[in-house]
Amino acid sequence: MKDLSRIVSSIPPSETLAVSDKAKALKAAGRDVVALAGGDPDFDTPDYITAAAFQAIENGATHYPAPMKGITPLLEAIADKMQTDNGITLKPGSDIVVTPGGKWALFLALSAILNPGDEVLYLEPVWVSYPPMIVLAGGTPVAVTLPAADNFRITADRLREKITPRTKALMVNSPNNPTGRVITREELDAVVEVALEHDLYVISDEIYESIIFDGRQHLSPAAQPGMAERTLTINGLSKSHAMTGWRLGWLAGPSPIMKLVAQMNSQTVSSAANFTMHAAVAALKGPRDTTQQMTAAYKKRRDFMVPALNAIDGVECMDIEGAFYLFPRFPNSTKTSAELAEALIEKAGIASVPGAAFGRSGEGHVRFTIATAMNELEKAVAKLAKVAHEL
Repeated sequence: MKDLSRIVSSIPPSETLAVSDKAKALKAAGRDVVALAGGDPDFDTPDYITAAAFQAIENGATHYPAPMKGITPLLEAIADKMQTDNGITLKPGSDIVVTPGGKWALFLALSAILNPGDEVLYLEPVWVSYPPMIVLAGGTPVAVTLPAADNFRITADRLREKITPRTKALMVNSPNNPTGRVITREELDAVVEVALEHDLYVISDEIYESIIFDGRQHLSPAAQPGMAERTLTINGLSKSHAMTGWRLGWLAGPSPIMKLVAQMNSQTVSSAANFTMHAAVAALKGPRDTTQQMTAAYKKRRDFMVPALNAIDGVECMDIEGAFYLFPRFPNSTKTSAELAEALIEKAGIASVPGAAFGRSGEGHVRFTIATAMNELEKAVAKLAKVAHEL
């Protein structure tokens, strides 16, 4: 048999999904496992959204959508949302493509701008799928390490250190997975300064924008002066409306790039599902109280978990500013993060993601999700307290 794809063979499977699958398998086998590895909200999709989907199906929205890149009411609703919430002005007919999930929107963004050998900077710790996506899109991933000792702060100098003549783009994620950081005005100014200085595209992953704590403000790169023509913004409803299984996201950006995005979308996945688009219209036009209630619940869980973890000898956990992940470290341990994660699931029945899955700067950490019920988090703390000395 002839060789299989060397590019696909070179990338690892998603470690977050792999750990989640392992936790589910152990639970099914009867093990008492607290699943803190995934990124799936433990809330149900709000009723008014599911009702809109059922109504759309009954009305015949089971065929190809028209336009394929997004039904007009949804494109208009996204444009309205991004103008109101993000300060980004878009033309609904040319600047937005609806995708089956935010992950595909990220891949489309990379595919539309990259040529072989182009370098893409990403901020580390990084969500596990960024580097493989860059490779699959023909680019070369380049890590910009953000040290934990400086609270993973972005600076212009740290970005400039990794710029070469081949640098094409910079990927930004705020609120951040896995660190829970929210980009500050000073950090955004650094991103904008370097992007304009070196003529870079910016890919801004804003999927967690609604989950922000303590009065902080979400800042979108595309809304900054000089950035609209070079920024691609990814968002969706998975986290804000507990719609991970609906597979509905979008990519928005300058018309010339989005024309290529629409072409690739049409030649690959064709479209997101028609009836999920109708559900998304309801989500974007509906009340925001459920999103606010979910965010309030995450804050309550954060306010419990961070001090509870810090009270355990041998565990350190920085506070988080957004999203629903904690990134604790074990400063006295000699184990790698992979060994820590394995010990946690074997000794304590706690499923976590090794910090090294998010890049070298994640070594010594694990990622916990707080997108799970409070009683499960309380159980996890109690379990961890019993075995921390063994880690």
